[in-house]
Parts: sequence; C-alpha cells; structure tokens
Amino acid sequence: MRDRFRDLEGPLAVRKKDVVLMATVSSFESLSHPTRSELRQFAELFMPLFQASSDEAKRQAVAALSQCANMPAAVALFIGNQPIEIAAPFLAASKAVADDTLITIARTQGAAHVKAIVSRDSLSPKVIDALVALRQSQPRPAAAPAPIAASQTVALSPAPTENNEAEALQGQRAANEEALRERILGLAGHLGRADEDRLGLRTLTDIQEALLVRFARSREATHFATALADALSASRWLAERIMLDLSGQQLATTLTSLGMGFLDAVFVLEKLYPHLAEQQHNVTRGWMVLDALDPEECHERVDAWRRADRYTYKPEVANAPALQETPNHRFLNQAPAQRDMRVLGRRSR
Repeated sequence: MRDRFRDLEGPLAVRKKDVVLMATVSSFESLSHPTRSELRQFAELFMPLFQASSDEAKRQAVAALSQCANMPAAVALFIGNQPIEIAAPFLAASKAVADDTLITIARTQGAAHVKAIVSRDSLSPKVIDALVALRQSQPRPAAAPAPIAASQTVALSPAPTENNEAEALQGQRAANEEALRERILGLAGHLGRADEDRLGLRTLTDIQEALLVRFARSREATHFATALADALSASRWLAERIMLDLSGQQLATTLTSLGMGFLDAVFVLEKLYPHLAEQQHNVTRGWMVLDALDPEECHERVDAWRRADRYTYKPEVANAPALQETPNHRFLNQAPAQRDMRVLGRRSR
C-alpha cells in the first residue's frame, strides 16, 4: 500500500502545481489595470510554477494569457521562447507583447516562431523591417555536392546543366524571399494610420482645442471663427466659409482632420448647430456625422481647402509698404501741399 501511494505522489504533486498555476493565471486575468507591483509579483510567481507544470497546463495558461491586455515584459519573453507548440497562440494573438520582444524572439528562435509572429493580425513597420532583414541575413543552404564520377574521364557536356540547375535554385530562393516580403507587407498593408499617430499632420494644441470648445459652449461664432482660422493657419474667410455649412459636415471634417477628441467634436457640433443635437438611434445626429467620417479623407479635403485659400486670399494691406520703399529722390521735385504754400507766403511778407 505504501508503495502504491509513493507511486502516486509524483502525479499528484504535478497536478497540484497545475491547479496553482491556473489559479495564478486566473487571478492575474481579473486585474483590469495591474499595478507595477502586481506585475512584478506575477512574474515572480508565474515562471517557477510554469516550469513545474504539465504540458497541458502550460498550453491552457498560455492560451489564457494571450488574451490579456497587460503583461510583464519578462513573462512575455519567457513565453515566447517556449517550444512552438506552447508559444504559438501567444505569439499569434497577444497584444501585450512589445515590438522589441517580438524582434528578439524572431532573432533567437526558429522559423516556426517567425511564422507565428507573421500570422498576427497587425504588425508594426518596425517589426516588418526586422523580419525582412532577418530573412535576408539568413545563410543560404549550400548546394548539394555533385556525385563523384567512377571514371577519371568526365564529359564536358553536363557542366552547363549543373550551372542551369544552380541558377534555377538561386532564382527560386530569390522568388521565395520576395514572396515572404510581399506577404509580410501585405499583412501590414491593411493597417491604416493609427488615430494617435499625428506625425506630419496639422494638430490642435491643448490651448486651441480648449478655446474652440469654450467659444462653442458660449456660441460665440465670431471668436470661434478666429480660433479656427488660427488652428488652420488660414484666412478668416476660410474659417467662416466652413462654418456657413449648416449641415455641420465641413466643420466636422475640419475638426477630425485637426485631431480634436471625438466627444469634444460632438459637443462643438451640437452647440453650433442645434439640430445636430437631436437623438437618432440612441445617439445624436452630430455623433453620427462624425462617426461616418474617414480621417484620411478629412486630411485630404482640409489640405485642399488650405491650398485653395493660399492661392485666392490676399491681405487687405498688400500695397502699404510701397511708400516706404520708394526712393526719396522721387519727392524732390514735387510741389508742397497747399497748406504749406500759404504758410510760406505769410512768412515772406
């Protein structure tokens, strides 16, 4: 009987560690916004439990963690370096893995890990460039050695055939590399510009956005037009022309292009155009107008408006500096003003 329990002691211990591992993972999943201390504690508990657990428990734990939005960097790297049958769902689905971690895993692990990374729904340009560079830097396998002929007399005719085969093999490798590059770029091609990526775009400052919201709240259209013209670096005429569209479509397009927050833009539209505050399908009409806009199209339209404004708008005092730039000798032969002539006459008497 003692021998029987001794034989069961090992499986029971592993089973107990499996339960503890899944309990640890479940408690970490319940943390919507874990603190830095909680992330560190989870990393310290998870790795020893994971190594002592069964393969089935490891797969379940990794599958659960692949859905978490937050993950300690050490744990993400640890899971990514596991065998591919365990790490595959994490590498393909987890959104908590940093780009540098993905690049490190791709460089240190095999082709199976790279394929799992490539299958992700979204890849940043940084990861794409690293994967392409990694593929190009891999040493090409050497061609198979030609069989040794039994006789010393070798015919010269097969040589062109071997060269053709080597060229065909090299062309095939180049085609495979290009196909991989196109696949990676294709995976990233569906990714548009992220909403927070405003590089190269005209963007509202915090003060400009606060002024626009304030003037819209008090319905001061004149001040709002001035602030909008300043945000666009355009003429006041363009700002007023945008506001004259009573449908609110042009102003919504402009606010979207300038990067105003969605809720603030809805508030501005509803204040300046009261009919957009009407409820439709549990949301306001202003909400629906903004939600239907494509940011890229908004950027293109506003850029076109600003270009047209630069071509057509002329400052009111365009010729004012002309008198200052005129040489003084042009006034030497001019007659003095009539008032000055009368003064001179009185003095001569």
